[in-house]
Amino acid sequence: MDKNQLDPIDSLILKELTADARMPFTQLSKKLKVSNTLVHQRIKKMKDAGIIVNATIHLDPWKLGYKTSAYTQIMLTDAKLHREVEEKLSKIPEVVECVNISGRYALLIKIFAFNNRHLRDIIYEKIHPIDGVEGTNSTISFESAFVRNVPLG
Repeated sequence: MDKNQLDPIDSLILKELTADARMPFTQLSKKLKVSNTLVHQRIKKMKDAGIIVNATIHLDPWKLGYKTSAYTQIMLTDAKLHREVEEKLSKIPEVVECVNISGRYALLIKIFAFNNRHLRDIIYEKIHPIDGVEGTNSTISFESAFVRNVPLG
């Protein structure tokens, strides 16, 4: 199943669930004027196809005390080491995202820290000692203007 296989009902279900992933299926079926069974079947189909990965709760880092966030590019000693470095980065709780990128830097990560000193400690004490990490380049993020899902069509 790919994007082209989504029919209008699938798209409406996704639109409603991305607005409120906790909406009960009975409420969703009433809102869309379809049967509860149909909603269950469509959601199961989209989960099985990997379109719906999971429903999560979004935490507000600022309200949890994380006053600093940064995007850090990581240069590797050898590009072949990216999987091993990614695995080690996944063990650092403050690293919330890691992507493989093109160019001089092989990885781009997003870090949340309580303050600038905490950020420095994460970079110098947790990231730099990882075998294969040659260097980093960080950019402080003042705030996210928005974060959203990809468009449905």
